Parts: sequence; C-alpha cells; structure tokens
Amino acid sequence: MNEKKEVGEKAAEFVKDGMVVGLGTGSTVYYTLLKLGRLVQQGLSIRGIPTSKQTEKLAKELGIPLVSFHEIDHIDVAIDGADEVNPEYNLIKGGGGALLREKIIAKAAHTFIVVADSQKMVNQLGVFPLPVEVLPFGVEMTSKYIEELGCSAKLRLQEGNPYQTDNRHYILDCSFQTISNPAILEKDLNLIPGVIDNGLFVEMADLVITMNASKEIDINLRK
Repeated sequence: MNEKKEVGEKAAEFVKDGMVVGLGTGSTVYYTLLKLGRLVQQGLSIRGIPTSKQTEKLAKELGIPLVSFHEIDHIDVAIDGADEVNPEYNLIKGGGGALLREKIIAKAAHTFIVVADSQKMVNQLGVFPLPVEVLPFGVEMTSKYIEELGCSAKLRLQEGNPYQTDNRHYILDCSFQTISNPAILEKDLNLIPGVIDNGLFVEMADLVITMNASKEIDINLRK
C-alpha cells in the first residue's frame, strides 16, 4: 500500500467547487495535486495558489488554474504535507525548502489540512532537523545564535553550494533531537536577527489525514 497516495488523494475530497485552494509542496501532497488535476479535467472549478515554484510548475502541467495573492481576498483550504506531526498536531515542515511560503498560505487559509503517512506521526518533535530560513548576510552569526538555543545548525547545501529557497534565502537544518515546547522555540528562533521564519507550525493544522495501525485512513480534527 502506498500510504502517501492514499492520504494525499483523500485530502482532495475536501476541495469543493468554487474554492480557492492553497497547494502544498512535497511527496505526499503530490498525490493531492494529481487528484485535483483529474477533478479539474472533469469539471471541478477551483483556483490554486502554490507554495513553491515546483508546485506552480506541476499545477500548470495538470491544468489547475492559478492565482496570486493580489487576485484573492481569502483562501478556503490549504493542503500540505509535514516532516513530523506530534500528538497535539504541531508540525515540523520545510524539508522541501518551501517553509516560508507554506506558512504564509497555511496562515491565510480558513482550513489547513495536513497529509502525512504514518511514519511522520511522532510522540515528540525534533528528530527531524528543524529547517530555519535565514538571510544569507551574516549567516555565520545567525547560526551561532541559533545553536545557543541547544542545537547543532548545518547550512543546507545543493551541489556543493548553499541551497537557496524560492525567496533567495538560505536554510539552516537544526538538530535539536527533542523539542519539548514548540511554541516557545518558534518564538525564540524568530527573535534572532537574520532569521526569516522557521519550520515549526504550532496550532496551525485544523485537520490531519494519516494512516492508522490498521492501515486505514485516519482523519483527525485538532482539539
């Protein structure tokens, strides 16, 4: 069974005619996009707003109509994946490098749906290195200040050069191992000069679609 495909396609069922939809980035929401593309071909009328250039390219290939923020005044639903999801449905995101745009769109959405295979469900956040988007200027000092919060920070590379986000920023992948208070850490990180934002999504997910131990789709509302 392909869990990513199962939960990704399930999320498409929450998209209704006439909606503005935030289109996430990653290997699970990829299947949501494929399903939405098929539904659009069958007559579903939606407008999508992508979280990355990668998603924008795929959506165009699938025939999903796209809009930008200056063309809309709301987002009905955003669907995206996660790298880790804890029991309170707080998230680590950003493994794909799109965390800033993902957070902007998730915040703007009336309903934020997270799709995650069972391996992404964890008791405590932190084993997956937390991505932090930072300015290239002074990245060495920014990294030093971040490490003072109790992690080791590693500059993300691509083909031997610093990885650049769609916003032309760098990403520091920060290994905390355990994050006991995501809300406090999210705020502390964002107070550091040079930090643009980080991959902690605290109390943002409204609905989490995953697979339970019986290999059945599990739909969970955040309390």
